[in-house]
Amino acid sequence: MASAAVELMGFFLGLLGMLGTLVATVLPYWQISAHIGSNIVTVVANMRGLWMECVYQSTGAFQCETYNSMLALPSDLQASRALMVISVVLSVLAVTMSTLGMQCTLCLEGSGAVKSRVAGTGGGLFLAAGLFSLVPVAWTTHEVVQTFYSPNIPAGMKYEIGECLYLGLASALISMLVINRSLQFRVQPLEALKSQTGTTSMKSCVRRSV
Repeated sequence: MASAAVELMGFFLGLLGMLGTLVATVLPYWQISAHIGSNIVTVVANMRGLWMECVYQSTGAFQCETYNSMLALPSDLQASRALMVISVVLSVLAVTMSTLGMQCTLCLEGSGAVKSRVAGTGGGLFLAAGLFSLVPVAWTTHEVVQTFYSPNIPAGMKYEIGECLYLGLASALISMLVINRSLQFRVQPLEALKSQTGTTSMKSCVRRSV
């Protein structure tokens, strides 16, 4: 019963991590223009994301423009796109596999070993999804911080860390640490049961031979 509760908690946290990764992938708040120096008072705020660049004006106007050519983008941005999309796909697969392998579902009922392996596979997919999303988030954060403190770049061209980077980092950590731990929780009792069964069978064989 306790392991089922832990699985259920892990599943909902995994679902939350998947939604967070999806939102961080779609929204343009990866880099936000820094208001420092002579740029501290401004009527325009620039935002950059994986798919578009947006401008917010003090009048309330909000305008976004998607990047025209994918091949003309920097290689790090293309890699970040690919890794985040792969992370979302793996998260969807992880949610599906975890649903099939959870104790509270009727799928694969009666096949305890297979059901536990499916749950463990779901946890592994969550772990992989977290790793794939952590790489572009950490790399972009490093680039933003390095550019911000560079003395050769004008203040008007500097950016700060956006909300999507924080959201992506939190979602990646949830997927890697919490979900993988909780969904693979039920694999441990299964292995212990197998070991106990094997020991019992061995003792029975010894007794018969004697």
